[in-house]
Amino acid sequence: MDAFVINGGRPLRGRVRINGSKNAALPLMASALLTDDPITLRDVPDLADIRNMTRLLAELGCETAELDDPGLPDRPALELRTRHEIESHARYDLVRTMRASICVLGPLLARRGSARVSMPGGCAIGPRPVDLHLKGLEALGARITLDGGDIIATAPGGRLTGAPVFMGGAFGSTVLGTANIMSAASLARGTTIIEAAACEPEIVDLACLLGKMGAHIEGAGSPRIIVHGVERLTGADHTIIPDRIEAGTYMCAAAATQGDITITNCPLDALMAVTTTLHAIGVVVEPLEPLQGGIDPMRAAARITCPGPLTPVEITTQPHPGYPTDLQAQLMALLCRAGGISVITEKIFPDRFLHVPELARMGAQLYRRGSTVIVHGVDSLSGAPVMASDLRASASLVIAALAATGTTTINRVYHLDRGYERMEHRLAAMGASIERVAEEELAATA
Repeated sequence: MDAFVINGGRPLRGRVRINGSKNAALPLMASALLTDDPITLRDVPDLADIRNMTRLLAELGCETAELDDPGLPDRPALELRTRHEIESHARYDLVRTMRASICVLGPLLARRGSARVSMPGGCAIGPRPVDLHLKGLEALGARITLDGGDIIATAPGGRLTGAPVFMGGAFGSTVLGTANIMSAASLARGTTIIEAAACEPEIVDLACLLGKMGAHIEGAGSPRIIVHGVERLTGADHTIIPDRIEAGTYMCAAAATQGDITITNCPLDALMAVTTTLHAIGVVVEPLEPLQGGIDPMRAAARITCPGPLTPVEITTQPHPGYPTDLQAQLMALLCRAGGISVITEKIFPDRFLHVPELARMGAQLYRRGSTVIVHGVDSLSGAPVMASDLRASASLVIAALAATGTTTINRVYHLDRGYERMEHRLAAMGASIERVAEEELAATA
């Protein structure tokens, strides 16, 4: 396993381009199971989760190939094509590495009439049940059983039937559940109404691809999505939306180091809750072109600066368009340097605070009470050995280390590789002192 060694205290300066969204790419890749025509995806990030999904799809009969992309010469497009439909079992040893593997369930069931998918794994950020996925598919006529840790789903007569589906749950709507039901309903008989649907931009992006494939979908991005099932879906060519969580992470990193960076391919339109919060803290997010002048607000450019002291805030994570849970840990690292007391309440995953004790090792003053953390800002953080526990917690430790005095060693950064492409190279290009080393090398020099 690798570690990051970061010498903090250097302001970030330079430019960074935001890659295609991981959270959008995985359901988009799974949609290739809905057709035997080729699906071409552009700006696919080079991440561990993408490689794992590629391996899973290969086992399910979907082959992938890299194609030259003139628009992005340093990043090949990915062509996916389902060549055979014999195997419909997503096995545990493939699924356990990431939760998003559950998004093959809907496409498999809709296209092949049956599916067997292992219960998914992923980050240790608290319980994330798939009951809403299963209830939604049952509403479309699927028969669901559990056997040996696998979900077994069958469609009587080989095809699902459109129906009203309510996707609300204890912690709000489910993004992957909405993706599963929307994909499955695209090939169902009749019309499906998805009520309390997730409104995230990644759902809109999936609806856009499915529409290019011939699906009839209305209302994506709103709490009610209407899907009129069709007999067949075809191939399509699609460019993935930029990763709003990656963009927000670099915004927090620039602010924490009092840097000055320019972010391109930046989905400002999907980050209003984030940029509004950063503005309240004292961070300037300045669009470099007028968004009303024909510039795509999902692919804008923005300059991030932090000219003065940071101001404490109170925020609560919420489903989109609220403040995203996937940027809670990064904001906490930033608020460790804000004078006064900030309050962060986690409403999506109430146990998503594994980064709190690690930030405390660096001198942060944090007090947890249930689903709320009180952050008492400090003058400075100090470098220390810390342990990455999940994807976004890892990013928060990187931000804290960049702002800290001294050297920080972040162990188990393989979590970061699931969601950030070559983060150490991109930060180093903006002036950070950061190096990836094997943990064995650290042990030998200790």
